[in-house]
Amino acid sequence: MTFFGWFLFFLLIQIIHFLATWKLYLKAGRKSWEALIPIYNAVVLMQIINRPKWWVILLFLPIINLIMFPVVWVETIRSFGKNSKTDTVLVIITFGFYIAYLNYNSEKLHYIPNRDTNPKAGIQDTISSLLYAVIFATVIHTYFMQPFTIPSSSLEKSLLVGDYLLVSKIHYGARVPMTTVALPMVHDTIPLFKKKSYLFNDKLSENENSWANKLQLPYLRLPGFQEIKRNDIVVFNQPADTLLDMNNFSPDRNYYKPIDKKTNLVKRCVGIPGDVLEVKDGNVYISGTLSQLPDRAKLQFAYAIKFKMQPSSYEQISAILKMYDITDGVGFDPESSVYFVQATAENAAKARNNPYIESLELKKTPKGIRDSKIFPHNSKYAWNTDFFGPIYIPQKGRTIPLNVDVLPLYKRLITTYERHRLSVKGNDIFIDGKLAKSYTFQQNYYWMMGDNRDNSIDARFWGFVPFDHVIGKPVFIWLSIDKDGKGLNKIRWERMFTTVSGEGKAVSFFFYVVGALAVYFGYKKYRNKKSTN
Repeated sequence: MTFFGWFLFFLLIQIIHFLATWKLYLKAGRKSWEALIPIYNAVVLMQIINRPKWWVILLFLPIINLIMFPVVWVETIRSFGKNSKTDTVLVIITFGFYIAYLNYNSEKLHYIPNRDTNPKAGIQDTISSLLYAVIFATVIHTYFMQPFTIPSSSLEKSLLVGDYLLVSKIHYGARVPMTTVALPMVHDTIPLFKKKSYLFNDKLSENENSWANKLQLPYLRLPGFQEIKRNDIVVFNQPADTLLDMNNFSPDRNYYKPIDKKTNLVKRCVGIPGDVLEVKDGNVYISGTLSQLPDRAKLQFAYAIKFKMQPSSYEQISAILKMYDITDGVGFDPESSVYFVQATAENAAKARNNPYIESLELKKTPKGIRDSKIFPHNSKYAWNTDFFGPIYIPQKGRTIPLNVDVLPLYKRLITTYERHRLSVKGNDIFIDGKLAKSYTFQQNYYWMMGDNRDNSIDARFWGFVPFDHVIGKPVFIWLSIDKDGKGLNKIRWERMFTTVSGEGKAVSFFFYVVGALAVYFGYKKYRNKKSTN
């Protein structure tokens, strides 16, 4: 639905609100017309039900308002003496229209101007307290800080599988949820039930205009205080619908999931709008210059290992390699008796000195050999993961010449991300029915790659990430779990309470925090004990 469509819907809601409540406003000593004026009527209602005026803001926040509306309905009827369980159930199952019934039968109602709003021990007030907690948590989760878990090893050695992150929404600006009807603090699937957590028909393109899909909000982002910088680690929604789609990505296929319900990914932004990016030997070059990564970035590449004698088990291989912090992507080719691993250059150099290892060689695909899975999935571009580009990363407002040779690079941007109709007749390109010799980009795009260069499904496979797909910036690791560890060693203590970015080796603040909490609670207990004596 467009912004104009939502505006008309908002006006309709105001009319319904007026018709359903104007007598209750009179009963509370207000004027009937105050129930009609948009926003002002909500402010007055907060005064009537003895709740803070800032609640009005929550009524306009997507997802959060789905919780707030039932809360306000219940608070409204309680302000007129309707406190029974039956009244509470009726107002909720009728989606608030029970208030309209009371409005036109208000003779028997008695307004309670100074109603006690503090929670009691009853079940109804317990539920209200839980709802307030959920609302607060949803505000934080949606607009300020979101927890995120590293699911794969694409940033291995920079970020590890099992790292639990806090992702800041405010750095780049919080994105207002586009999917307005969804469970709070749940992404695309309800845990345990494995059911879709939101209202949307993402099966067929012809359902794009169904009533459920019309409830989608247009893209809107709150102001941030920082732009995405080159080599920032970024969390974003993937261009395809699912991880399976990403592994078999096709630029010509339509994907229908709402942007904010596509799978979350985390990669390093190696290219920003306006950059000309090229990959040589797996390393990123910007405008011909080797990109300088931050201190904590650890690049891994694929290596082929031959052992002097056949290891007796996979566990023995893992034990040998783990001595050199080589822990990712161990594979085996039975024909050549060669093992494949992902390792940093430093760790690979150390492992070569192991008496059991015969050779450990870097694996590279030569330049000019085309990988059909590599973006833009077109035979005109003989690119692979090690030799890719050069390619221009689009910048908002920048115009480029457009022809059939360059079109494969930017077709998906024009059609899917910027929603234009495109057709090709011979060597002529038509956008929205008009002959196009150039194209001006409507938003910024980014190039996201993994530090684990040969074990990462990233932009080399599926291309650009538009800014409207960006979620936020990981800033803090609050927990890190090693699935192969045992007992207390499952926790990577040295990574707990560390920052994601920064210069030098990350320092854990975990024991400082534990110490500070121990002092605080110890002092609090001492004060309480002293006051009782």
